[in-house]
Amino acid sequence: MTMTCCPTESATDQRETSETCANEISDQLCTNCESQSRPVSRKTVLLMLKPHLLEEAMTGTYSFCSTRGCPVVYFEEQGSHRFTTDDLRIPVGMKAKIDPIPLCYCFGFDESHIRDEISCSGATTIPDRISMLIREGLCACESRNPAGVCCLGEVNRAAKRLNASRR
Repeated sequence: MTMTCCPTESATDQRETSETCANEISDQLCTNCESQSRPVSRKTVLLMLKPHLLEEAMTGTYSFCSTRGCPVVYFEEQGSHRFTTDDLRIPVGMKAKIDPIPLCYCFGFDESHIRDEISCSGATTIPDRISMLIREGLCACESRNPAGVCCLGEVNRAAKRLNASRR
């Protein structure tokens, strides 16, 4: 499965496209919390797993559970394999509870970067900076983001939330 969530349109179009792609829903419910999931490539799963678990994910079709309180990150749609936050090499931002909470896996931004920028200047330029880099074709979201999709929607939601909490 190939997701092209990082096209090179304008920043406004990019935000809409990335949020739509990130919200693609699978028919599969999480095997743990029974929430809606979204499809994710096996390549993404393999790139995120700790080395000793790679053999377990060599076949199958996977979905990603984004529910914050659910420990399951990936589950096999037609099988019994499932992988939790403890099985991954990196933290999953939308499931993380302590800083640093990753937001952009391609360029290394986390919530503290947005919070610090808002604290210093009253606003954040991070979403616009990421958009510029995406337009340059420099992202690798499908490979670097555990969700397998563009992070810009999540970055924009975090910026809006952190800006609102400042007031």
